[in-house]
Amino acid sequence: MKKINGEAKLTFMEATSIIVGHGVGAGILSVPYLASRNSWRDIIWLIIVCYGINLIMHLMIAELSYNNDGAQFIKCIESELFKGKVKQIVTWIAFGFLGLSVLSNVVGFITGGGAVLTAWLGLPQWLGMLIYYAVTATVVLFGMKLVGICEKISVYAMVAVMGVLLIATVVNEHTGFANHFIAGSNIVALYSMIAFSLSAVMSVPQVVKGLEGDVRKIRSSIACGTGINVGLIILITFMTLFACGDKVTGNGALVDLSAKLGGWVGIVGFIFSLLALSTSFWANTLNLRDIINEQTKWGTRISYLVSSLPCLVIALFGFSNFVGFTRIASVIQVLTGIGIICAYHNTRKRTASSEICGAFGKLPFQIIVCVSSVLATLGALAKVL
Repeated sequence: MKKINGEAKLTFMEATSIIVGHGVGAGILSVPYLASRNSWRDIIWLIIVCYGINLIMHLMIAELSYNNDGAQFIKCIESELFKGKVKQIVTWIAFGFLGLSVLSNVVGFITGGGAVLTAWLGLPQWLGMLIYYAVTATVVLFGMKLVGICEKISVYAMVAVMGVLLIATVVNEHTGFANHFIAGSNIVALYSMIAFSLSAVMSVPQVVKGLEGDVRKIRSSIACGTGINVGLIILITFMTLFACGDKVTGNGALVDLSAKLGGWVGIVGFIFSLLALSTSFWANTLNLRDIINEQTKWGTRISYLVSSLPCLVIALFGFSNFVGFTRIASVIQVLTGIGIICAYHNTRKRTASSEICGAFGKLPFQIIVCVSSVLATLGALAKVL
């Protein structure tokens, strides 16, 4: 087992929390509505299948990064996939597409964080976004170790919030479950949302570097982080369906629970939303910082400002058309994901060994992961009935 030297050494829980923080967010709050259009049998088997496939995909990415000394996606793809005279051109095209995808996500986090502060404290929207950016951006400016610590604290806080909501759901008046199967397209849509909620692929290289290439810890951290997100999905889905019955809407789980349990849930929702948005902001901007630094060699601080300040400007000026690229960005991420699996296929042949994935990294599983990515994209475009 080789040792990989990263920016900072992470504890097991800090590395696990980076996986949780990247995955948790608005996605898990959307699962209950889609779950209300499906039966419990479908909900359970979809969660199990999504967890298994996502875990294998994350382990493949970890091994790809491990074989390239903890490198981020673009450098791995450049090393393993692109050859010949067009190598640099194609690499920069991939860099541009992936950067666009992450930037659009970060714009959404800043806009969402500002909206929460506006609704909670009555601040002007522009001021809410500035305050949110100033506080969250400072964390990443101090590096990966502080990100890991803040992610860990936030994960504990989110679990505590879920615990409070669970107790309130059980002791208060509730409607009972009213979900049932309606149409096959709803199954595909639910699969897509669960897969999205469990995805933390861009944070995997941070775990590889932060755990200094410790194979056992890397595997356990990814499995545990993804498992915690599964637990949060199950909790929020159970609570919403149990408390609201057939009154589940597309406005988000916390909105429905607030209407059923009382306005105090709205305050809890503000806290959870800020934590979820912030953990995703930290993970995405840290990843983009490293991707830019690997390609440009500008240094981590300059690379971080380049990765985050444009997002603030776009959010402040309200370029909704840019934010509208989110759907395109999701397609870009899927295409990038397939490219990463192809790069993993090459690195597995090159090294003739598999330190992290073992038998689960063989060709049949690579094909399953690619098919799952395409299915998740189709599910995001499927009509919910």
